[in-house]
Amino acid sequence: MGGTEQDYIKEAFNGNWIAPLGPNVSGFEADIEIYLGNNTYVAALSSGTAAIHLGLILLGVKRDDEVLCQSFTFSASANPIVYLGAIPVFVDSEPDSWNLCPNALEHAIKSRIAAGKKPKAIIAVHLYGMPYKVREITQLSIKYNIPVLEDSAEALGSSYNGRPCGTFGDIGVLSFNGNKIITTSAGGALIANSKSLRDKAVYLSTQARDDAPHYQHSEIGYNYRMSNICAGIGRGQMIVLEKHVALRRAVNTFYKDIFRNVNGVSVSAEFDSTCHSNFWLTTIIIEGNNGGGKDAEGLRVALLNDNIESRPLWKPMHLQPAFKDCLYYGGSVSEDLFKRGLCLPSGSNLTDDDKKRIYAAISTYFN
Repeated sequence: MGGTEQDYIKEAFNGNWIAPLGPNVSGFEADIEIYLGNNTYVAALSSGTAAIHLGLILLGVKRDDEVLCQSFTFSASANPIVYLGAIPVFVDSEPDSWNLCPNALEHAIKSRIAAGKKPKAIIAVHLYGMPYKVREITQLSIKYNIPVLEDSAEALGSSYNGRPCGTFGDIGVLSFNGNKIITTSAGGALIANSKSLRDKAVYLSTQARDDAPHYQHSEIGYNYRMSNICAGIGRGQMIVLEKHVALRRAVNTFYKDIFRNVNGVSVSAEFDSTCHSNFWLTTIIIEGNNGGGKDAEGLRVALLNDNIESRPLWKPMHLQPAFKDCLYYGGSVSEDLFKRGLCLPSGSNLTDDDKKRIYAAISTYFN
């Protein structure tokens, strides 16, 4: 916490604005719009998952439609496809950013069109805060006239060619879950490129109540609006967003220094000058030829023995039991990353003592 969150919460209590609307909600949305720029319109919602769900609805996804989705991601990227009765089609990553592979994506598009099932949307993820290859994915979106839902849940504060992540797709998504770069305890946001699209998202997120003196509903709606209390936390968090990004990037540098002379270990890094990552999580890959028989699972257990939590990279969606019958396009990039990778402690509030413990545990394991 940055320290000013309580002020906004106190205002909400003093004004008796507790419900899912109020000055903090409007203020938080305005704060995000100012931060993102690029003529964005923001709807503050109860979660990033809710934002993906509404985003797919706004893009016209319906039952039995196919949606192309990055396989190497958290399940929340894919679950809303199934909420709608649509069909996920998973696509492999490329090794530079670990995000959606343009070659595999185009192969999937062509294959599905040839089968008479042109995909309705593409879900592209900025994984671990690393921008996906925006230029290539956008070109494919335009070429085949398939809209992009840009999952920036992990990428607030990241940018591509100087432009903030979340502003490239036809719909953008943010998350403010407790583990994100800033938090509202729970919450998310939908980013639209027009006021009418944003207003439609707000309408659907408030049970799709028609403009009438009585309760009338012409469409199915959802209880997805953010509360005024959570939005107050968000307003205070926006003040320290850039500080948090700087701290996460410093954590990434800390790990690069640790592993600089460790054979066979690579630390997550921006793949070229177009990228600026918030390094929401710093991740590593441990190669099998490191010479010491060390691997990601061994390091995870060694850290755990010192009461330090780490975690494997996301298990690809096409390997998940829930999606075992879904189509998959690509090679084994995401599978290899899952087998060899580890997410390291990356919180903005890591202390010097925390870092000393981490350094000692890693050094002991590799030496």
